[in-house]
Amino acid sequence: MTKTTSEGATTTVADVLVAELAAWGITLYFGIPGSSSLPLVDAVRRNPDAQYIVVRHEQTAALAASAYNKFTGKVAVCLTIAGPGATNLATGLYDAKEDRASVLSLNGQVQAQYAGPGGVQEIDQDAFFRPIAVFNNTVADPSTAVKLLTRALRYAIVGRGVAQLSLPNDIQREPLEAAYCERETCLSAVTTAPTDEAVRAAAEAIDGAARPVILAGFGAMRAAEAVLDLAETLRAPIVTTFRAKGILPDENEWVAGVHGPLGTPHAQRIVEESDLVIACGASFSDFTGIPREIRAVHIDIDPLQLGKHPLAAGVYGDCTVAVPLIRERVRPREDTGTGAWLREQKREWSERLDREADPEAVPIRPPYIMKVLSETLPEDAVISLDVGENQWWFGRSFRMKRQRFAMSGYLGTMGFGLPGAIAAKLAYPDATVVCITGDGGFSMVMGDFVTAVRYDLPIVVAVLNNHHLAMISEEQREANYPVYGTDLTNPDFAAYAEACGGVGIWVTRPGDLRDAVLRAVSMEKPVVIDIETDPVRFE
Repeated sequence: MTKTTSEGATTTVADVLVAELAAWGITLYFGIPGSSSLPLVDAVRRNPDAQYIVVRHEQTAALAASAYNKFTGKVAVCLTIAGPGATNLATGLYDAKEDRASVLSLNGQVQAQYAGPGGVQEIDQDAFFRPIAVFNNTVADPSTAVKLLTRALRYAIVGRGVAQLSLPNDIQREPLEAAYCERETCLSAVTTAPTDEAVRAAAEAIDGAARPVILAGFGAMRAAEAVLDLAETLRAPIVTTFRAKGILPDENEWVAGVHGPLGTPHAQRIVEESDLVIACGASFSDFTGIPREIRAVHIDIDPLQLGKHPLAAGVYGDCTVAVPLIRERVRPREDTGTGAWLREQKREWSERLDREADPEAVPIRPPYIMKVLSETLPEDAVISLDVGENQWWFGRSFRMKRQRFAMSGYLGTMGFGLPGAIAAKLAYPDATVVCITGDGGFSMVMGDFVTAVRYDLPIVVAVLNNHHLAMISEEQREANYPVYGTDLTNPDFAAYAEACGGVGIWVTRPGDLRDAVLRAVSMEKPVVIDIETDPVRFE
């Protein structure tokens, strides 16, 4: 006997797939409906556990799904149509690929895919997604749909990347009995423990070093206490990658700050004077800039990362497991003055940031904006950071307490901030969620501010409005090119927020900024704070 849904319709492939995802705790979908995905969209509508966030552009859907995984470790789904819907996902899915975020992309497909039939919105999606996805397939037979879905989900989680499954419209509508479907087992998470030999080698290398320093990367974000425990045992300072900024509060006595061009001078000096870097979940990007002559004990869940930097020891394992095992083996040390030196350096750096944060300058200086945000945002706020000059100043001047933040890392794509904030608010509805963005990045995705309004997502969007692609202007100056093509003609972002049904606050005077931020955070509506700021980095 064929099963029917509560509305009397025959259970279809689409119904079974959506129910299967719900059974695995995956209930959040981002996308835009269309003809080739209508059965899937309707299955989401009829499933009481599923939620479909309809965005204004598929890039927002993919960036939001990527951000959702970065913030939570959980999987969200992109659900779009064939052809342009699928191609519009590419930038956001590439962000997930580059930053190793688990995302599932379900894409409609035309009813029968043959090479070159001239079908409307038909592309070879298997070929298109091949460079992006860790798993990539098309369902050609209803009986294989659940098996392919569960396989795709397992690849996304274990492979920490994008899994793509295309479903022809006619396959989605086919009747299917869930009880008779062949399926594979998904894994909600994967934890890798290092070998005893690797732990021993790491401990020996650390004990043999005179001046070890800990480098915490994004892969160690869920191992913050273990990293701190190791630092206190070794009396070793902690420097971080940019993406790991805030793994521990900046005020912590062992945290020296970000290493790299946006980092602190004392973090740079600590690394230069060290004889061993203990890298926890760090990928040694060019941006982080660890000197290659300093060998590393490298702990990473991706074995292919090991050896990217010259090794003293390589430890294949999850930082949450590996770091405590290493700490148990290493020799505890006495502080020989590093702690006092670091305290003094941090005090001087804090005073320098305060001097840069001119409370009188008009247009408002970015260091002052970051100082106000640092002092007014709640300690448990969730921050989605865009790419651009706003990102440069956040890395340099924002003083993290216990906030969490995410950004587009390796891809470095503008427009991440707003989709990331939407995802963060869906993940943490009771948290204060703030998007820090520039006028260039916000205007790329500003159509989806309406999405925050539609789904009643009270987020605060702080727009550093300098009427320029200011980071590009700075890069042109540094490369001895004339500044060209970077000036922007902007709308009134505060008025735009009001037109969308949200709240707009326009700030031109530094004395008004603090009250504006406090007012925005207290509201139960989406808010845009349009902050007129200076495009010049330093005089």
